[in-house]
Amino acid sequence: MAATSEQRFAQQLKKGVLEMLVLQLLSLKPSHGYELIVRLREKGGGLLDLKEGTLYPILYRLEEEGCITSEWNSPNGTVSPGKIPRRVYTVTEAGRAVLTKQRETWHRFVDCVEQSLEGESP
Repeated sequence: MAATSEQRFAQQLKKGVLEMLVLQLLSLKPSHGYELIVRLREKGGGLLDLKEGTLYPILYRLEEEGCITSEWNSPNGTVSPGKIPRRVYTVTEAGRAVLTKQRETWHRFVDCVEQSLEGESP
C-alpha cells in the first residue's frame, strides 16, 4: 500500500530529528536500545514508533562520532541468572555540545517555518 502524502511528510520530518531526540533522551538518562524505542513511542504519540533497524544505526553512528558511549549493563558481559545483558548508552560531553547546537538549529528552523506559514490559509 502506498504511503499517503501526510505519512511521507511525517516520515521525512522524523528522519530529520531522530538523532537529536536520541541525544536528548540519553542526556536525561542512560538507556539501552529497547528502552529508547519505548520512550520515543511514549513521547511521540505514535509518530515516533521506531524499529530496531532504524534506531541502532543512529546509536552506532553517534558512538563512532564520540557523542555517546556504551557498555554492557552486566560486569564483564557476564550473564546473571534472570538478567538479560544489554548495552547501555550514555551521552558524552561532546554529545551534549552537539545536542545544544542541534536544538539551536531546530528552534531556528521551526521559527522560520512558522513565520513562513503565518497568515497563510491551509
